[in-house]
Amino acid sequence: MTDTISFDDFLKVDIRIGTVVAAEPYPEARKPAIKLRIDFGPEVGEKRSSAQITHHYTPESLVGRKVMAVVNFPPRQIGKFMSEVLTLGFADESGAIVLAVPDKTAPDGARLM
Repeated sequence: MTDTISFDDFLKVDIRIGTVVAAEPYPEARKPAIKLRIDFGPEVGEKRSSAQITHHYTPESLVGRKVMAVVNFPPRQIGKFMSEVLTLGFADESGAIVLAVPDKTAPDGARLM
């Protein structure tokens, strides 16, 4: 476990739900990854993300899926690709990433409460 944080610290992390509108392989990345374009609704808009999720997902299987991401980190250069949000997931027993997704539908841009 990490250090305890305050509720105010938690509120600083802006986690939103969005729909993947485009996905493509990112073979130039150091670790296998997929480039995502995610629609977070009118307030946040479309953002790009590089996600190391190739073990469980293909680009084709991701389009139309709801995902969760941190939308208020600064953009990060991943090779030649600028990743604007951090798509969230968990490591499975082998270390491969499984996406964090809601179990019910919510509108694009809804914030984690």
